[in-house]
Amino acid sequence: MATSQPPKELMGWLEYYLVTKAPFQIPPNAREWIVKYSPWINIVLLVLFAPAILLALGVGAALVPFSAVGGASAATGLSFALVALVLQVGLMIAALPGLFARKKIGWQLVFYSVVLNLIFSLLNFNIVGGLLSAVLGSYVLFQIKSYYK
Repeated sequence: MATSQPPKELMGWLEYYLVTKAPFQIPPNAREWIVKYSPWINIVLLVLFAPAILLALGVGAALVPFSAVGGASAATGLSFALVALVLQVGLMIAALPGLFARKKIGWQLVFYSVVLNLIFSLLNFNIVGGLLSAVLGSYVLFQIKSYYK
């Protein structure tokens, strides 16, 4: 007996609202394009994140002597952002083999990266930006989920 009720577990609930009940479906040829080129897009993003990590490490090291004067709160915020960025880059690197092979683990790691970004945004009180990026990222991810086995 089919019901129109959403599932109770998180992944089923998200799939219900982002795929089944979504007002707009990404066309199949666009989904195929996303699945085909997402590993390469991931690599480009990793290349763009590398200077950001190096810059954050350099700025963090340069600001350590001033934390005694200005307080440790600035250094704490920077280190928190750096940890979140490193974790997100680590998830993206770990997802690459699965994305190229179209395995479910690659898709899951990208989803965990979206969740990590949402958590980091909420902890930084970037509620609107975090929710918008999580909803849009999750929408695209769940639209292409069926391509990963």
